[in-house]
Amino acid sequence: MSDRLPPLTALRAFEAAARHMSFAKAADELNVTPAALSFQIKSLEEHLGQPLFIRLNRAVELTPAGKTLAPGATEGFQALIAAWTSTRRLSDDTTLTVSAGPSLTAKWLAPRLLDFARSHPDIDLRISATLKRIDLRRDQVDVALRFGYDSGEDFYSVPARKEWMSPAMTPAMAEDYPTPESLKDAPLIVDSSIEFLSPPCDWNNWFKSIGIDYTPSRTITFSNADHAIEAACTGVGVVLGRRPLMIKDVLDGRLVVPFKQAIETDARFHFVCLKGAEKRPHIRDFRDWYLAEIEKTAHIWGDMQITPVTEL
Repeated sequence: MSDRLPPLTALRAFEAAARHMSFAKAADELNVTPAALSFQIKSLEEHLGQPLFIRLNRAVELTPAGKTLAPGATEGFQALIAAWTSTRRLSDDTTLTVSAGPSLTAKWLAPRLLDFARSHPDIDLRISATLKRIDLRRDQVDVALRFGYDSGEDFYSVPARKEWMSPAMTPAMAEDYPTPESLKDAPLIVDSSIEFLSPPCDWNNWFKSIGIDYTPSRTITFSNADHAIEAACTGVGVVLGRRPLMIKDVLDGRLVVPFKQAIETDARFHFVCLKGAEKRPHIRDFRDWYLAEIEKTAHIWGDMQITPVTEL
């Protein structure tokens, strides 16, 4: 038996019919008549030398051969579509899709995007606020901004500054809790989205960094960093705020960082794209803007006493 592949149109007809388990729905998807689709599948079965479908009165079922072919056919067409989409994107320097976590998008990225839009009116910027794992080779995403330790050697990656955390609260609450020791009596907010950090950047280690052996017994926990910070802004409690995510609320006067003690993690945000893609004009422009925006506020809290958690 020859290993020569059958016509692509016949395979496409089979894949759609197997996915829908309906000739009519497959024909509608491919914009052909049911008779034309049936002809393509019949020619594929003749090419294979065995049936792929069992034709019932008002339905179809896959034969053992059909069940064997269907998963590979679907995977193959998905890979082909992804490759075609990625190849077409190589010539598109006007649309830029950026994936960033919801907290970074809400607290850092979104408030600054007007500046980027004004300085780059020719770029159609699209933001995907998600933490799901992105496949830059297959998903329609050009850049990912991700927080962690390493983005891997297979990608072009630019790390931002290291990230530190310090207690942040409303100005009114700062009057009620004027010293680090007094925070033992304060309602403490926990951001569980960074529980993966090792060593942990948590309240235990912050208290340890100032020489206090204290483990909070009751806390208010949020799964998203922006929700934790927003709760602190409304006076719910004191959050161990991450510098880039709370800086706008501090500059706006909603929060204050009254103490000079902070703990620092080796994890940081990374600008990530496929190797070679950083040379494309719209990706290069966004990278340069992103890094410049970080540097604009680098001088703030220059007198902060920062303790790496690795030393605790």
